[in-house]
Amino acid sequence: SIAILLYLSRKFKTPDHWYPAELQKRARVDEYMSWQHTTVRAKGSDVLLYKMLLPIITGKPVPAEKMQSLTEELNVVLNQFEEKFLQDKPFIAGTEISLADLLALEEIIQPIIVGHNPFEGRPKLAAWRRRVEGAVGQQLCQEAHEVLLNPSNI
Repeated sequence: SIAILLYLSRKFKTPDHWYPAELQKRARVDEYMSWQHTTVRAKGSDVLLYKMLLPIITGKPVPAEKMQSLTEELNVVLNQFEEKFLQDKPFIAGTEISLADLLALEEIIQPIIVGHNPFEGRPKLAAWRRRVEGAVGQQLCQEAHEVLLNPSNI
C-alpha cells in the first residue's frame, strides 16, 4: 500500500503536502510509514483478526485475557503514536495532512469493526482524526469507512 501511495503521488503530481519535497517533512512521513508496519498495523490487525476471524476458524471465542492483552498492546503503540508522531502538531509532518496521516487513520480505525474504538478516551487522537477527516472530506471518509463504522452491513 505504501508503494502504491508513493507511486500515485508521484505519477499524478499531487499537492506537495501529501509527500513533501522539503526533506525534514518527507523524512517524518517516511519515518511513520516505515514504523507503522510492525506497530499500528500489526497491533490493530491483531485485535481485528483475533476478535473476528479466529472465532470463525476455530468455532470458539478468543479468551478474554488474550483480547485484553491484545488491546493493551494496541494501546502501547497508540501512546507511542501520540507521543512520537503527533506530539503537539495538527498532523504527523506538521501543519498539513500527508500520506502518513492517511495511512495512520486507515490502520487505527480498523478495530472499530469488532467494537473496539481506539479513539475513545484519547482526546488527542480523536482530534487528530477529525482534522484528517476534515482535510480529506467528511463525505469521502464516511463512504470509505461505511463498512467499518457499520459492521452490520457485512
